[in-house]
Amino acid sequence: MFEPSARAREYQDRLLAFMDEKVYPAEPVYEAQMEESGDPHFHPPILEELKAEARKRGLWNLFHPHPEWGPGLTNLEYAPLAEIMGRSVFIAPEACNCNAPDTGNMEVLTLFGTDEHKERWLKPLLAGEIASAFAMTEPAVASSDATNIQLRMERDGDEYVLNGRKWWTSNALHQNCKVLIVMGKTDPEGPKHRQQSMMVVPIDTPGVTVLRNLPVFGYRDREGHGEVLFEDVRVPVSALLAGEGDGFMISQARLGPGRIHHCMRIIGMAERALDLMLDRARSRTTFGEPVAGRANVQDWIAESRIDIEMVRLLTLKTAYLMDTVGNRQARTEIAAIKVAAPEAALKVVDRAIQIHGGAGVSDDFPLARMYALLRTLRLADGPDEIHKRTLALMEQRRRENAMG
Repeated sequence: MFEPSARAREYQDRLLAFMDEKVYPAEPVYEAQMEESGDPHFHPPILEELKAEARKRGLWNLFHPHPEWGPGLTNLEYAPLAEIMGRSVFIAPEACNCNAPDTGNMEVLTLFGTDEHKERWLKPLLAGEIASAFAMTEPAVASSDATNIQLRMERDGDEYVLNGRKWWTSNALHQNCKVLIVMGKTDPEGPKHRQQSMMVVPIDTPGVTVLRNLPVFGYRDREGHGEVLFEDVRVPVSALLAGEGDGFMISQARLGPGRIHHCMRIIGMAERALDLMLDRARSRTTFGEPVAGRANVQDWIAESRIDIEMVRLLTLKTAYLMDTVGNRQARTEIAAIKVAAPEAALKVVDRAIQIHGGAGVSDDFPLARMYALLRTLRLADGPDEIHKRTLALMEQRRRENAMG
């Protein structure tokens, strides 16, 4: 059922060659350039070199399902490509212009942006010339329920005035970040899911202040996760995406593909961790025997392969359903894979760390950083509990319908 199409296989072959010939050799260069800069948000030149090479090889905007803006791959065709990029998750997605949150923002601008939005923001994003951020989560409320958000968007003549505070605004400290997509409340008294709207806000608009970067498990990610203050920020009415009250609808449209893209990349991370586990187990000896010969290590290797294959199959099924019956009808699978993928990958990475010993928690290997990212993804795009709640409610409804 999930046999890749001929064009998907052709993209896979080209992407695998790009990874072997350019991306993996660039990893130590990337780390050295970051270290030498002394700036955790430095934009290393090697990344621009990789972007130019990816464009030359036709490996650009692979995520975009709309043929006008990208290759027009289906979710099922894109899944193995995202997995391959996930093997070098801190470099490869951005090298191919397939990194979050830009991918989600580009889809929002494609579906809901005006001609002006597309000309000013979408085209430079598609060209990899600028970066963007998505400002939804807030420190003062439980943002896992998007109806809780408090940032106000008040109409004043031909403008909206924004006041509030956001955090975990990923990409806000990226040196190329030029624009934010902001979710706030335009009608606090309206129906629960019609109170919110989304607007396009240039990051240099007066009143927008990036207060600080939020570290993740002590790591200061290059793109940054900003706490952003909005104080009497004025934007024209034309900044509105879709219409007033459409913010919740837009967020659901954005998060469906975004969630599965994360899951696809997660599988690639797990595969890379398993390879590192196997290499380390073969190269180390304890008490006169190779680590690879220990029964518990063999169990970890076998369990890791099982975990990866299970989540890959569920991810492919989810992608297939999104393509054939739509995101809404695939809600069960989208929620399930969002929980299952990071949980399974965390197990694999944890086993790899254990086999590496002290090296596993150092920066000599990517495992510690992988672990931090994977643990974070159990909160990003909605915590596990929200997706489990969705699953439970849908299962209860299914059974109630069956029982009449």
